[in-house]
Amino acid sequence: MHKSIIAAAIAVAGFNSAALAQDLTVGVSWSNFQEERWKTDEAAIRAALEAAGATYVSADAQSSSAKQLSDVESLIAQGVDALIILAQDSAAIGPAVEAAANEGIPVVAYDRLIEDPRAFYLTFDNVEVGRMQARAVLEQQPSGNYVMIKGSPTDPNADFLRGGQQEVLQAAIDSGAITIVAEAYTDGWLPANAQRNMEQILTANDNAVDAVVASNDGTAGGVVAALTAQGLEGLPVSGQDGDHAALNRVALGTQTVSVWKDARELGRAAGEIAVALASGDGDMSAVEGSQSWTSPAGTEMTAIFLAPVPVTADNLSVVADAGWITVEALCQGVTAGPAPCN
Repeated sequence: MHKSIIAAAIAVAGFNSAALAQDLTVGVSWSNFQEERWKTDEAAIRAALEAAGATYVSADAQSSSAKQLSDVESLIAQGVDALIILAQDSAAIGPAVEAAANEGIPVVAYDRLIEDPRAFYLTFDNVEVGRMQARAVLEQQPSGNYVMIKGSPTDPNADFLRGGQQEVLQAAIDSGAITIVAEAYTDGWLPANAQRNMEQILTANDNAVDAVVASNDGTAGGVVAALTAQGLEGLPVSGQDGDHAALNRVALGTQTVSVWKDARELGRAAGEIAVALASGDGDMSAVEGSQSWTSPAGTEMTAIFLAPVPVTADNLSVVADAGWITVEALCQGVTAGPAPCN
């Protein structure tokens, strides 16, 4: 979809990419670099920038929206030519985009929506991720008591996911086949918070829970820990991101699905888009594969949405075949499991 993003955008501007990109510096502001997931993204962004001859600099907000604002100010002060921002709090990040715009610095809203038309929105189709999560759980558990463990209340993706999940579950809710007995946001997407929420929900419901739709692999890990402590491991649980621990849980049978969003693809696209926007005249619509998209709040954005892949026991080999995870890591502790762990 975006192999020639740089070439296309720069051809529009009428420049030679190699000559321009050598002098470019792209700053990346990470919300919380502690998650396993972002290491993969960073490596892909770095590789894309290096291939274009651009320089990578970064900062880690450590889950603080206030620190992220000062991080972006610092990156701007360092003279970056483009910014890639993984927003800790999509509402609080506004002044950072404003500051970048005032300096003529293009911004890529990475993975999470920043509600500002001056930011190029690059993500996976998160509503579809939510649908995939709910479909996999519903297929395994078509009736009973459901728990919804949502993402961070400050991340718009949490509600995109929840909307997709609801679309799939609505008919079963309407028929009375399933009942949502509890749902909770997970502050900071932190597994410990998800585990605590799940423990409280299990207590409140006397462990009468049949399935859990968790919104990412970190929260799924917290959920599985809470279930295991009550002897309930093996209940259907969803996740996303293709975290290695989660894929191993799928192989073990303690997690039903991890919707895999190949972060290598997302990171590469971000690096290419940042260079293209910094090299050209900033015309976001010139980026190959981009589309016009209206946010739920009515903001007209320029965006690219990549396609996610649900990974279950039925297609586990896909992540090993893609070199995302080794067979050894995938199948650790698994005997007579699904392919390739059999």
